[in-house]
Amino acid sequence: MFDNLTGNSLDRRSFLRGSAMFAAAIGLAVTPAMAQQQPPPKPEEEKKKEEPPKDPFADGEKKDGEKKLVDAEGREYRVCPQCAYNMYKQGRMWVCENCGYSYVE
Repeated sequence: MFDNLTGNSLDRRSFLRGSAMFAAAIGLAVTPAMAQQQPPPKPEEEKKKEEPPKDPFADGEKKDGEKKLVDAEGREYRVCPQCAYNMYKQGRMWVCENCGYSYVE
């Protein structure tokens, strides 16, 4: 099949040399793409990483500096984390009027 090639002799040595050059060219083309480094993190991202995890059960709780939510009747209420309805305090517990979700303060 390769007996009729004119001027080019294809033997094992030339085939291996050509395939090695082809593999080297592919390797050089791929190396810069893999060598890219990620930019250093921004200071804002570092601050977010340092914050302690948020307590999922403390969503409705207010801090001392925050103003309290008061309904039309003058009663203090919080927003339910389950259904986003009003929660009212009964003794030491906060109870949702809509879904019944409750927790002890």
